[in-house]
Amino acid sequence: MSNVVLTFYGGAREVTGSCYLLEAAGKKILIDCGMFQGCEDCDVRNHLPFAFPAKDVDVVILTHGHVDHIGRLPKLFREGFRGVVYATPPTCDLVEPLLEDSLSFFKPGPTELYNRADIQGVLGNFMPLEYEKEIELARGCSFKLLHSGHILGSAFVRLNINGKIFVFSGDVGNMPSILMPPRVSIPETNVLIVESAYGNRLHKHVQDRGLMLERAIEDVVARRGTLMLPVFATERTQEILYEINEMMEFKRVPAIPVFVDSPLAIKITEIFSRYTDYYRDEVRALAKKHPHLFQFKNLKFTASVEESKAINDVPPPKVILAGSGMSSGGRILHHEKRYLPDPNSILLVTGYQAAGSLGRRLLDKKPEVYIYGEPVAVRAETRVIDGYSAHADEAELLTYVDEMRDNLERVFVVQGEPDAALALQQTIRDRLGIPAVAPVYGERFEL
Repeated sequence: MSNVVLTFYGGAREVTGSCYLLEAAGKKILIDCGMFQGCEDCDVRNHLPFAFPAKDVDVVILTHGHVDHIGRLPKLFREGFRGVVYATPPTCDLVEPLLEDSLSFFKPGPTELYNRADIQGVLGNFMPLEYEKEIELARGCSFKLLHSGHILGSAFVRLNINGKIFVFSGDVGNMPSILMPPRVSIPETNVLIVESAYGNRLHKHVQDRGLMLERAIEDVVARRGTLMLPVFATERTQEILYEINEMMEFKRVPAIPVFVDSPLAIKITEIFSRYTDYYRDEVRALAKKHPHLFQFKNLKFTASVEESKAINDVPPPKVILAGSGMSSGGRILHHEKRYLPDPNSILLVTGYQAAGSLGRRLLDKKPEVYIYGEPVAVRAETRVIDGYSAHADEAELLTYVDEMRDNLERVFVVQGEPDAALALQQTIRDRLGIPAVAPVYGERFEL
């Protein structure tokens, strides 16, 4: 019988639902416990019981605080999990508002996915863990968290099992990041589980992203339109606020009204403001001189519904950042319904848009979309800035894997749509000569 068994219960030839069960040294270790998002049957899949007994899981280790990596934790608790959840301190703080926000998106049905009691229950089992600190789970089995450069508090999970090194990448950061320090290299890795969201694509605008954002603001000013940014509450909102703050400070763009119309993004921005020691060196130094990195004169956080509605009364030009990042819910839908028919306005897409999401349909330049069941003509200009993605692209992913080449025995490619996952799998085989596989849901490997 093999000492190590790895089974894939999510993130298998799909971007979301990250959930990997590692059985080693008599322990059942779950890496991430994410929600399925962006698919037609996601609600059904999220409600299905876990394919393993939750009560038998000893430990959960989180790579970072995105819902597709943490979203089913309360459900795990509801089904009997009572073990420890390890994550970096920022991730621990991010989890609660993200899980609370998820409750508002649940569709009514005969059974609830989880409730606030389940959230509080699992939060009671959290154990903050700083980067580089090693934790022994059992004799011959230990792990530590290492900088992944993806979002605030994100981590690679490095496990040492009887001298063999297993690494779960979570999401690999897109370098250079606006706020985060660079990811670490782990050349001693023997078995790698690596993401592939952009496994068959290159980011086009990493060096030009700030300039492209600046141009979009200048253009809506000239047109007297509205700039809509569907943004993820975690990282993307803060990166863009940081950049707009700098643009307005140095008068590179006119000082027009900017709204953050997302209660969740407002809470997350507060958390970001508390963890400036986790930023890259230049931003950390700036934060010591100017602690309000994400606030400026013309910025307004609109937490209440009344404040959100009042944005309509502010004449253009204006900028609206609102969730969700894939236009799959949240307040961005109200703004898109109002301003997509306006040819003077711009929809600026800055993040990954999953297949089936409204964001993907807008990205595909559909002339008409449905919002709240009503047809909406799309006359606003749609622009894309790839460079704001927090995910590594194909070239960066290959560099990451290549750094491990001397010791790498096997690679599992996860967290990508089938085309991306299979393409990266083949590229790793062909260019690096390393055995690689893109597993399917429920596939089990003895290692």
